[in-house]
Amino acid sequence: MAPRVVAKGYGVLAETILRTAREHGLYVHESAELVGLLMQVDLDSRIPPALYQAIAELLAWLYQLETNGGTPRPP
Repeated sequence: MAPRVVAKGYGVLAETILRTAREHGLYVHESAELVGLLMQVDLDSRIPPALYQAIAELLAWLYQLETNGGTPRPP
């Protein structure tokens, strides 16, 4: 099952989403290109197949981050 877009926004809403994620110990990856693509996906919709490769690479990188004590290779 593909991941879903569970939150998105611009301006103050975007800052609130980022702050809340960080407060809950979630890693925030910043990629303007990926954000631009994901902003085109409806909220609560599955990631489209065209983005699977980019999302898979990001998830693999995050897995490395968690398993290597915070020292991953760049995605």
